[in-house]
Amino acid sequence: MTWERLIRFIGDDDEVHFGEVQREDVEKIGSLVQSNDLYVRELVGHNVFSLKSSEKHLHVKKLLGPLEPSDVPIIRCIGLNYTKHIQESGRKPPPYPSIFVKPSTSVADWGEDIPIPKLAQENQCDYEGELSLVIGKTGKNISKEDSLDYIAGYVTSNDVSARTWQRDPAYAGVVPQWCFSKGFDKYAPLGPVLVSPKILGAADKLRLQTFVNGEVRQDSNTSDLLFGVREIVSFASQGTTLERGTVIMTGTPSGVAMGMKVPKYLQHGDVVEVKIEHLGTLRNRMVFE
Repeated sequence: MTWERLIRFIGDDDEVHFGEVQREDVEKIGSLVQSNDLYVRELVGHNVFSLKSSEKHLHVKKLLGPLEPSDVPIIRCIGLNYTKHIQESGRKPPPYPSIFVKPSTSVADWGEDIPIPKLAQENQCDYEGELSLVIGKTGKNISKEDSLDYIAGYVTSNDVSARTWQRDPAYAGVVPQWCFSKGFDKYAPLGPVLVSPKILGAADKLRLQTFVNGEVRQDSNTSDLLFGVREIVSFASQGTTLERGTVIMTGTPSGVAMGMKVPKYLQHGDVVEVKIEHLGTLRNRMVFE
């Protein structure tokens, strides 16, 4: 990849473009967009994986997520992967990464409203701030030592979840049901910036915070991951082709609403922000349909 910190956006010509963000702009990208003062160096190409640098600078009219659903063949998710989150869930640490999937239709942009369907609204809508990675080249049976070579970049994400359909035996059965409860449309917002492993390596010492209407709900570090990025990519590729564009959500830390004594589930209009060090802050509003 020729870029280090990539965004996708709508320019003043109302067309979709890609651009390279300056390092100092990543943490404040939301405020720069809001003040109409974000400019980036244009990257030219048809998708994230074929971009080339240019000398042209463009104004960002509207910030999007780095990927659109057509870029993503599938979203693979790792459950129970932060030590403290495992404890709050009342579960034992898994011996290997626990994997479930979301469809590409779950991809949503930075700043996009997340539609919460009627069956997933009452006392169950939850957030899960997560570090995600994007596979940059197709591979299978990847070794831990080679795993970073297959990663295009890292991005902030939110694994929006419907807890009733995930855990209530009256709805999910006796075994937790992850795919349906987490796979609704727009339930995997990504953004704002896709950052290369050339910058972040294995992304194993990044502070992760989640805010709901400005209130801190999660505050942890990727150093608390049970299975790190190298292990996840290697394990997920055993006997399985990881296609280019695959998103892997690496799990969420403690602090989700489900783990509270009195759960503070998301309500209509709540704004969820997930902030990861060096990756910027993802911001989305929950909208009950």
